[in-house]
Amino acid sequence: MITMMFIASPENQAEGERIFASHAKWMEKTHHKDGDLAMLSYNFAQSAEFSNPLDPSTKPTGNIVYTICEVYKNPAGVTDHWKQGQATWSDFGALMTWIGKVKLTIMHGSPIKYSLW
Repeated sequence: MITMMFIASPENQAEGERIFASHAKWMEKTHHKDGDLAMLSYNFAQSAEFSNPLDPSTKPTGNIVYTICEVYKNPAGVTDHWKQGQATWSDFGALMTWIGKVKLTIMHGSPIKYSLW
């Protein structure tokens, strides 16, 4: 599994939206749907960041939180993802530049401990 959470300030949100739209299209075209390298699920979500993260009725900070969660059949799928990204995704360089402007937390190849559905 790869899970990435980005927090972008207002001036970085338009580029984030563009990058994530490009990423979703690229993932759909390039990633394995079966076999040892299969990607089992891909989810992208975004939300306002709130001044109190435990209370969504509080004032938004103006930042946007973007989250991507990719689940692979096994670690070889994660390795394949990073290899493909660097080699074939036209916006990989743009992502690397954008990451330098936002806050990022990432889990690389983490095993899923509990899954209900």
